[in-house]
Amino acid sequence: MSTEATAHASLDRAVARSAAIESELATDASRYRVLTGDRPTGRLHLGHYLGTLANRVRLQDLGVQTMLLVADYQVITDRDDAGPIAERVRDLVTDYLALGIDPERTTIFAHSAVPALNQLMLPFLSLVTDSELRRNPTVKAEYEATGGRPMSALLLTYPVHQAADILFCKANLVPVGRDQLPHLELTRVIARRFNERYAGGAGVFPAPDALLSPATNVLGMDGQKMSKSRHNTIDLAMTEDETAKQLKRAVTDSDRFITYDPIARPEVANLLLIAAQMTGRAPEEIAAEIGDGGGGGLKKLVTEAVNEGLRPIRERRRELEADPAVVDRVLAAGNARANEIADATLAEVRAAMGMVYA
Repeated sequence: MSTEATAHASLDRAVARSAAIESELATDASRYRVLTGDRPTGRLHLGHYLGTLANRVRLQDLGVQTMLLVADYQVITDRDDAGPIAERVRDLVTDYLALGIDPERTTIFAHSAVPALNQLMLPFLSLVTDSELRRNPTVKAEYEATGGRPMSALLLTYPVHQAADILFCKANLVPVGRDQLPHLELTRVIARRFNERYAGGAGVFPAPDALLSPATNVLGMDGQKMSKSRHNTIDLAMTEDETAKQLKRAVTDSDRFITYDPIARPEVANLLLIAAQMTGRAPEEIAAEIGDGGGGGLKKLVTEAVNEGLRPIRERRRELEADPAVVDRVLAAGNARANEIADATLAEVRAAMGMVYA
């Protein structure tokens, strides 16, 4: 079988398994533990919300055990300066809580506060080769984004660090997009190799499954990918006036009659999709409602939909900003819980490797 055919077969298996898991979540979500998270490089925006954040709240509410990582160590994989890291970590946790993440049901924790998690990288690094890491699509993409700078060792081993994130808590389910499947496969490889090499085939680590995300790919106001670095985002923390100002800048086209055509009219379709996701309606229905209202009518409708949909989140965010001690308590409790889990896993790893001396 060719490499391309193998890749297609692997994708087909992942799609089928993900669909089966979605059915299982409706009846017994508690059997699954999810690990997911974000790098604290700036404020979360509408693309994050529609792409992943709303789905995390859904999984939590279904009863999935959820571990939510603030990946502060991963900020320095591809940059020299972490920026105002403490401020950004607290800002990220504030957004999580405002969105509806419940710290009683979801463990929110930071990379740097869980030493045993990071110590797992040492045995895991013994299980992968240099060539395997360099072939990883995540590493290749991140390296290309550096503009040819020499690759740091932390960037090269980024997939191993992410494997430690997933496996320290023995997560058996990871929400990913299709482009991230090769990375998750490396985590599965590390789990299998550890079990075989160090644990005599015993199941110390599960091989986690992918929950393929139906994530909405939201474009920014300039028609490019919504990105903090491009300053084309609608931040969750923006005021309603700031949101309206951003949406006035949104790129459309010269055709006054609004239709939903993602291929021929990607910028118009993007705005319709945002409105649809925020209101629970079909983009074609919204387009028909606007008709010949033109770009102005489209932007007005999208602005109302976004501001209405984000209003309760923003109100909750303002309450949290008025009492920052809440965020500190949540993070402290989450870090403590993550340390309990990581310490127990590391003890199990050391026992499997014959490294317990007292």
